Amino acid sequence: MKSKLVENGNDQPLAPWRSLPTGIWALGFVSLLMDVSSEMIHALLPVYLTLGLGATALAVGAIEGIAEATAAITKVFSGALSDRIGRRKELAALGYGLAAVTKPVFPLAPAIGWLVAARFIDRVGKGIRGAPRDALIADLAPEGLRGAAFGLRQSLDSFGAFLGPLAAIGLMWLFLNDFQSVFWVAVVPGFLALALILFAVHEPPRPEGLRQVRNPLARAELRLLGTTYWWIVAVATLFTLARFSEAFLILRAEETGLALMLVPLVLVGMNAVYALSAWPVGVLSDKIGRAGLLAVGLALLILADLVLGFTDGLSGIAAGVLLWGLHLGFTQGLLAALVAEAVPAELRGTAFGMFHLVTGLALLFASLIAGALWTGLGAQWTFLGGAVFAGVAIAGLFPLAQRLGKARGKKA
Repeated sequence: MKSKLVENGNDQPLAPWRSLPTGIWALGFVSLLMDVSSEMIHALLPVYLTLGLGATALAVGAIEGIAEATAAITKVFSGALSDRIGRRKELAALGYGLAAVTKPVFPLAPAIGWLVAARFIDRVGKGIRGAPRDALIADLAPEGLRGAAFGLRQSLDSFGAFLGPLAAIGLMWLFLNDFQSVFWVAVVPGFLALALILFAVHEPPRPEGLRQVRNPLARAELRLLGTTYWWIVAVATLFTLARFSEAFLILRAEETGLALMLVPLVLVGMNAVYALSAWPVGVLSDKIGRAGLLAVGLALLILADLVLGFTDGLSGIAAGVLLWGLHLGFTQGLLAALVAEAVPAELRGTAFGMFHLVTGLALLFASLIAGALWTGLGAQWTFLGGAVFAGVAIAGLFPLAQRLGKARGKKA
């Protein structure tokens, strides 16, 4: 039987971008548009909270951590529900819809409580869509191209996260540092993302003979996820403890003297590198394996932390931010591809949900620890702590790499 990569009649492999189904491209552009909307707000929110509403760095860490943990907790239930009903798109669309309708709250919020509520509901939407969307990408991706598929989505998602802060910079200049006006513009791409998933993404047919799962969260079903899957979750958890909220990158740049209007450049630079690296790294991982590339990503994170923690000039901060973006390109899509390949197809939603639950709770603790270190000891200790966790995560990669090597050997 011919490989799915050989479809041009000349027995020549198609380029990865031509081999990926239209649905994966559409989901990528949905992510792009929603990230344009979210990052226009997120790029300004930490500064708006601290300078406009008087919040502390610890409060920013708590808000960001709680918001992301809320998304993570929601993901486990939406992922399991998508396995139970055997469909993914409707839940993903519901999640994007919730995120879209909460965007107008940001320009209307009169106090911190309203912003916390808006972030909370927005993250509930993210939680509802996350696991079903990732499972849908795994269902749509051809065999042998899951690294490319998840890498493409991450690249387009990050390109949106690049465009969002860039738009925020231009609009802050245009509107003379009026936060609310920028937040209103951010409403538009959010609703465009909702329209795209409703009309351009189509659920693939359920494979014949695929087992029906009545209770995906039952202990017997969770055991079927397998030991390799739980090793992936453990390594990803250690990694997440090292990768606290990017809000602290923004605060570090502002502390170093970056002008208020230019603060979103932090996320622009980070996401530009992330977008440019995630897809090529995903394609490469389909050819040479993922564990070695993950180790490179963690090493890049350690280097980024050291540069950000021990450099005072803006050029050093810029270098640290770019390294941070590069480490994301070497890790995020690969972890998603590993999860998709480690578990039975009928439990992918549950697997992604549990993965996001555990790593989301880790992000809550990471952001709280980072905020406490920043407030009590200073920025240096925040980034030094992240480097230590990244080093521990590298150590955890060795047993995982052995398991993945054995699995690849059995398939060969």
